[in-house]
Amino acid sequence: MTLILYGIPNCDTVKKARRWLDERDVAYLFHDFRKDGLDPVRLQGWIDTLGWEKLLNKAGTTFRKLPDAQKNSLDAASAKALMLEQPAMIRRPVVEAASGVSVGFSADDWQARFAK
Repeated sequence: MTLILYGIPNCDTVKKARRWLDERDVAYLFHDFRKDGLDPVRLQGWIDTLGWEKLLNKAGTTFRKLPDAQKNSLDAASAKALMLEQPAMIRRPVVEAASGVSVGFSADDWQARFAK
């Protein structure tokens, strides 16, 4: 399976992750949430595997701009709808690889999973 890195190109964490992969000659495809969209079935698979709480980026400005009532009443369905409507609310990067799906960037974890 080809490693697929999902994110947005101007995200600093995505930039670090891509640089890390490039420096180690790890082949991957980049999927830009904003440009290429996001399949609801794929997002549901990530939610089933990782949990919506782990995928939803509560530290980002997009989330912080939400009304408090909306933030406080989140559940799996409303979080999924938010992430589909505004992919910037997804914690980045999301990586699909033979070893499974993960979210976020950790050089130590990635060294064990992806380095040749």
